[in-house]
Amino acid sequence: MSQTTTTPRMVTEAGGDASASTNRYRRKIERLLEGTDIRINGDRPWDVQVHDERFYRRVLAEATLGLGEAYMDGWWDCEHIDEMLTRVLQAGLERKMVARIMAFDVIRAKLVNLQSPRRAFTIGERHYDIGNDLYERMLDSRLTYSCGYWKDANTLDEAQEAKIDLCARKLGLEPGMRVLDIGCGWGGAARYMAEHYGCEVVGVTVSQEQVDYANRHKGDLPVDIRLQDYREIDDTFDRIVSIGMFEHVGVKNYRTFMETVRKLLADDGLFLLHTIGGNRSVQQGDPWISRYIFPNSMLPSAKQITSAVEEIFVLEDWHNFGAYYDTTLMHWVDNFEAAWPELRERYGDRFYRMWKYYLLSSASGFRARKNQLWQIVLSPNGVPGGYESIR
Repeated sequence: MSQTTTTPRMVTEAGGDASASTNRYRRKIERLLEGTDIRINGDRPWDVQVHDERFYRRVLAEATLGLGEAYMDGWWDCEHIDEMLTRVLQAGLERKMVARIMAFDVIRAKLVNLQSPRRAFTIGERHYDIGNDLYERMLDSRLTYSCGYWKDANTLDEAQEAKIDLCARKLGLEPGMRVLDIGCGWGGAARYMAEHYGCEVVGVTVSQEQVDYANRHKGDLPVDIRLQDYREIDDTFDRIVSIGMFEHVGVKNYRTFMETVRKLLADDGLFLLHTIGGNRSVQQGDPWISRYIFPNSMLPSAKQITSAVEEIFVLEDWHNFGAYYDTTLMHWVDNFEAAWPELRERYGDRFYRMWKYYLLSSASGFRARKNQLWQIVLSPNGVPGGYESIR
């Protein structure tokens, strides 16, 4: 008799305790959201719809990692995730939510070189090699996986070609020049520079899928795409460009990267660095992005870049068009959504939620102006008479 009377009471109490805890966690989240105009289970497109009450505790305990994983697990939805996260970032909530896992990541990043030569190919295997079919449907016709230049462009293809041409003009490319493309992706920029500017281009990437694709599509152009880490290159070039690769270099290697580029660049050459940047200096990337999208990656700050180039290069030009990345990402979202019926069987619904969250959360970072897109022109000794900025 004691068991039949005690067990239901214990269950009721446990349930009551759980409910009280859930309400307490929910109130904490609601207090955090004050001033953002985001409501829990509200009726606006940027309001969060919670499907699993464990959501509140998970987000409080694991911050951005918990938020992203909870979305992948279907614990919450939002009609316009990009709008919701833009409000979160504008309010600075990502810095108020301190998670234990983030503290571990900071310590690990300080003790370990996460982007060492031994780990250099991890990003290729886990991100860029997941399937060319995905990237062919999401990106432009050149498979340019970086920010487009939308100044006079109306389509994604136009914006990406304008960006590559902007790089070429900033570098002052001329026929016969040897160009090194560090992090060449699927070879779109290398082919463009060879075809439109008469250059001989060597491209290096840590993705085997990108190498195979680029070499299949280069035709008779003087383009050589290699599976190679930037630290393994031993040659001299008239111009060097790196588009969307510096985010994978890591703060422990920024100086080494710049020293390597200087060693490879002719004394009268130019180097163009195209990279996403953050508004503050960090030692590691966002934990959700690092775990699911770009392993061992992080965004550099202006301070970290200038420290890395000090006494190696002269800073000739610094161009920020980060607002264009929001536009670029939303075009990728539209393409991904349109192609999903073809991709679903291969990638699965959990991948869909992960990839959608990645693209939309990235767009929110640029929309909130927390992340930037920089094109930086550097010279070994300073351009005689000065460098003329090109826009």
